[in-house]
Amino acid sequence: MRVMAQMAMVMNLDKCIGCHTCSVTCKQTWTNRSGMEYAWFNNVETRPGQGYPRTYEDQERWRGGWKLDKRGRITLKAGGRLKNLATIFSSPKMPSIQDYYEPWTYDYETLTNAPLQEHTPVARPKSLITGEAMAISWSANWDDDLAGGPELAPSDPVLQKVSDKVKLEFEQTFMFYLPRICEHCLNPSCAASCPSGAIYKRSEDGIVLVDQDACRGWRKCVTGCPYKKIYFNHRTGKAEKCTFCFPRVEVGLPTVCAETCVGRLRYIGLVLYDADAVLEAASVEDEHDLVDAQRRVLLDPHDPGVVREAEGAGIPRDWIQAAQRSPVWSLINRYEVALPLHPEYRTLPMVWYIPPLSPVVDVVSGTGEDGEDRGNLFAAIEHLRIPVEYLAELFTAGDTARVAAVLKRLAAMRSYMRDINLGRDPDDSIPAAVGMEGEQVYDMYRLLALARYEERYVIPPAHAEQAHGLEELATECSLDYEGGPGMGGWGPFGEGSGGTASVAVENFHALKQRQTTDTLAEPTDKDKRVNLLNWDGKGRPEGLFPPGPGDARGAPERRDGTGPDGGTDPKP
Repeated sequence: MRVMAQMAMVMNLDKCIGCHTCSVTCKQTWTNRSGMEYAWFNNVETRPGQGYPRTYEDQERWRGGWKLDKRGRITLKAGGRLKNLATIFSSPKMPSIQDYYEPWTYDYETLTNAPLQEHTPVARPKSLITGEAMAISWSANWDDDLAGGPELAPSDPVLQKVSDKVKLEFEQTFMFYLPRICEHCLNPSCAASCPSGAIYKRSEDGIVLVDQDACRGWRKCVTGCPYKKIYFNHRTGKAEKCTFCFPRVEVGLPTVCAETCVGRLRYIGLVLYDADAVLEAASVEDEHDLVDAQRRVLLDPHDPGVVREAEGAGIPRDWIQAAQRSPVWSLINRYEVALPLHPEYRTLPMVWYIPPLSPVVDVVSGTGEDGEDRGNLFAAIEHLRIPVEYLAELFTAGDTARVAAVLKRLAAMRSYMRDINLGRDPDDSIPAAVGMEGEQVYDMYRLLALARYEERYVIPPAHAEQAHGLEELATECSLDYEGGPGMGGWGPFGEGSGGTASVAVENFHALKQRQTTDTLAEPTDKDKRVNLLNWDGKGRPEGLFPPGPGDARGAPERRDGTGPDGGTDPKP
């Protein structure tokens, strides 16, 4: 047994309201730069839907993840090492920009500079890639909230497997939200696909990163990742991906997407796993056994033998204690209500999901029955508006019994806790019916409904003795160091390819200049712009008012150096 530590995340889909706050804050933090306009490290998909990029789950088309060969060994779906090397100079099997979407902005200057006229001027959409006017036909959230559901949803690869179980008529359809980030897998196919060895998994915390110096832009990793969570920066010629916000995690802070989540649906914690058991778990023959196999890879941090092996492997004591308090381990292995996304890809993903149960209560209540009654809830699970078959294709490789077992545990928690909250004696037969004890159900309820910040995010900070190693790793995969070829510093194409500062909002003309210049972009109309950053509130800031007759700067200056209202005229 070789014990290693892994940062992991669980998302409770019952709580996701589809506000996309996580996507926006992640975008502003990590991909608000030239060459990455189309990339969303975090995105929220409506289910059913085609996803982002379109139909990324169709591995017969995109060839991502692993498969078993005739000898029972796992091999990349895109081909082994020899095939990768033989096709290294050919275009890999990867989505085009149309499958993601062509990012755009609007020509707002038309609105601001148009003369007074009878009709309101229109700001035409402009491509952020070509700079030309374009017709918008798709985006990362084009089918959000089932927009165009009957036309677009049938292309959902998951829906196609259970199409006879699903009705897409408006009054009978269903939907839920699925937030996605990089899975930071235990068996990452992206790392195995990279000819340059640029993608690596940190031994300290299991976070998968891209060495920007080693990356040569072969893009094989884009093909290899079945979740399509690696993106190609067309400005730098490098691959980029979600970093699990490792600079924040190293100091004990949660990821940006988790920190800003409105629904508080994300849980982050450390888990211990047996690195020697990863290959065996990924090679299980029956896809329905993959969930149990991955659960067995995760070790019980309370087991004295595991603790002893972890200490022998150099894992700090406070990290072991953090693993013992980890909400992720509890939801996955103790309560067994969290499930991995597409375990059939055999990457052993470490972002798990609690499937949604909420609609079942509404369905039962709509019939006039008690929507929280145990008997009603258990019976209704088989007739969910969200078909169990659909959830099973997402989280258990089609094993409906396992999904139904999770939903019954969530339903039992609702029924059991309702009696307690209404002051009635708890019915211990309810948790017993799902193989749990009353205390377990109560603890699960506290974690899912009432958990405080420090209970949802149990993140041990990096140790001082690890600082040098982490610094070296950070340099290898730097996103913000002087002269770096990736996210930080100037890249080989000038300022636009690296970026010295993150810009929140850019109009079309400023962005075009920033992408094509070899020097720091400087607006040509700088002398006409108003700068209030150094204004003390007195006098008239330069550029706020048009020039006056007495002074080219807009107002006559008194001999004592003050402005016309007596305030000090600010200097440029």
